[in-house]
Amino acid sequence: MEAVERNAKLVMLKNDLKKEQRNLFVRRFISNKLAVTGLIIISILTFLVTIGPLITSYGPNEMVVDERLEGPSSAHWLGTDNLGRDLFTRIVFGAQLSMGVGLSVAVITSILGIVIGLYASYYRVLDNVLMRICDGLMSLPGILLAIALLAALGPSTKNVIIALSVVYTPNVARVVRSAALVVREETYIEAMKSQGASSLRIIWGHIAPNTLSPLIVQSTFIFANAIIVEAALSFLGAGVPPPDPSLGNILFDGKLVIFTAWWMVLFPGICIILSVLGLNLFGDGLRDILDPHSN
Repeated sequence: MEAVERNAKLVMLKNDLKKEQRNLFVRRFISNKLAVTGLIIISILTFLVTIGPLITSYGPNEMVVDERLEGPSSAHWLGTDNLGRDLFTRIVFGAQLSMGVGLSVAVITSILGIVIGLYASYYRVLDNVLMRICDGLMSLPGILLAIALLAALGPSTKNVIIALSVVYTPNVARVVRSAALVVREETYIEAMKSQGASSLRIIWGHIAPNTLSPLIVQSTFIFANAIIVEAALSFLGAGVPPPDPSLGNILFDGKLVIFTAWWMVLFPGICIILSVLGLNLFGDGLRDILDPHSN
């Protein structure tokens, strides 16, 4: 009976501790201006991108040649492009695609990065092999490596995600490995080894949870970088192929008429800037919250 009561008290203490940790995180988050500002910007953009297709009466590739290069008006809120397509609609669908690519790259690189980083930190032999491969990939400029991969794979949304995942996975793996190396040297890890705990249990049950904080922060930066690079690739013609709208190829169309149709460059540019700014502010804020000693 006493053992049951003791276990019940331990469970209650653990629940109270988890609740207190959640409350502490919320208080830190609310008091961090960078994180709150970034979250507000991201939330507003996400809301606009989500409801945009519901409030526009135009299709992203619907052309009205007689209305080409018209400025912002009540009929076309952000004007039209060089083929008479509604710019607001194209920016909304382009932002959906860019944010979708960024999110997909962040998720894929996080999964691959944590697997590579954890096993590289735990096994010395794998460390030498995997980290040398990562060093080789990181030695190449990211956008040049992405262009080379897309030249081999062909321009498409799926291939852009694959190429950017290859580019950014080494960065995530490095961050996870650094955090995992610190945890691996802790006394309780050595105690678990001496008690015969399996490597799988040690890696995923005890080391992996302690690498999540830097992983989450790094993922927000990867998200932002992927949006920029996707736009750059589409601008250069190596990313999402027309006529599918992307913020990058919208800017490419706008550069030809920048002095006569400024709205074709200004509005998609603002969308890219706000997306990246919001994610970077959010990531900086999370880093301060999750690792107060980093300041």
